[in-house]
Amino acid sequence: MRRPPAQKRRPAPIALSPDEIALVRSLVIFEDAEVLVLNKPSGLSSQGGRGQANTLDELLWAFVKSSGRRPGLVHRLDRDTSGVILCAKSQPAASFLGKALAARKFSKRYVAIVTPAAPEPPQGEIATALRREEVGREAYMRPCPDDHPDAEPSLSRYRTLSRGDGAALLELEPVTGRMHQLRVHLAHVGRPIAGDVRYGGALTLGGAAVPRLMLHAGSLSFPHPCGGTRTVEAPAPPDLLAVAAAAGLTP
Repeated sequence: MRRPPAQKRRPAPIALSPDEIALVRSLVIFEDAEVLVLNKPSGLSSQGGRGQANTLDELLWAFVKSSGRRPGLVHRLDRDTSGVILCAKSQPAASFLGKALAARKFSKRYVAIVTPAAPEPPQGEIATALRREEVGREAYMRPCPDDHPDAEPSLSRYRTLSRGDGAALLELEPVTGRMHQLRVHLAHVGRPIAGDVRYGGALTLGGAAVPRLMLHAGSLSFPHPCGGTRTVEAPAPPDLLAVAAAAGLTP
């Protein structure tokens, strides 16, 4: 006799402070009945599961409904990456968007500051397979041959927007969605993202310290659960603009 499928347990509600509620509500850049889109700041983890309100996933309890349901993340951004992140407000919307993401129907655009110069050619693709590697409690992605047993095919597109003294501003499109993909691909071609401690990015630029990973998810286009395509944009944050200006880059 076949057992009925186990019911997925809902996460336990988390009580948020008024300041935490105000913070996450200030991040909203688009909302309708099906989706919630936020402009995540750098330094805020997407998920963590430590049982305290120090991740975006936990802060979503600010939007809980009377039914006890709250929005859920459709995808993630690295802790130090800022920008557009999409949440589903219902289970049907989550299922629809999850399938669309897996089918690569999302279009993501990032901006990044890289050193020591623009890639050559100034516009192109990086098609290098990646593999996951665990070092202690940390996870890294490493370039590897296509025939490596752990290889994950990976493709990124880039376009140079501005060149400066020892740096360049790029627009990036991850065609595949591997962990740390843009960061590793750019480091692999000798153009690491500024502030990327993990993959060899410059920590100073134009005589000033780089405060964090200079990577921002500026635009997301996705099929909407109610039909059509929705594009949401988030302007580059002040810290990235300040580093760009110090390096002589024009956003």
